[in-house]
Amino acid sequence: MRVMAPAAPMTSPVEVDEPVDETTTDPDRPWIVLVWNDPINLMSYVTFVFQKLFGYNLAKATELMLDVHHKGRAVVSEGTKEKAELDVFRLHEHGLWATMQQD
Repeated sequence: MRVMAPAAPMTSPVEVDEPVDETTTDPDRPWIVLVWNDPINLMSYVTFVFQKLFGYNLAKATELMLDVHHKGRAVVSEGTKEKAELDVFRLHEHGLWATMQQD
């Protein structure tokens, strides 16, 4: 009786393409949070929100609000990506139009 040995497994090189991410982030560069002008919110309310969320005094909050009003936007905070995401979320909760980007 003839017994056949199992065939040796054949392996071939496997080529795997690494995913390509077109967006690169530099962890050393901080993220900034921008508040944009909108026709809805009163200037006094925007000033109040800046004081409440970021602890700015009245003068600083007013200065930032005027930047939003006259220039169309203002940088209201900066830091890590996670902090910027939280700040944008909180601003949205208060009805302000906010975005984030890497500085």
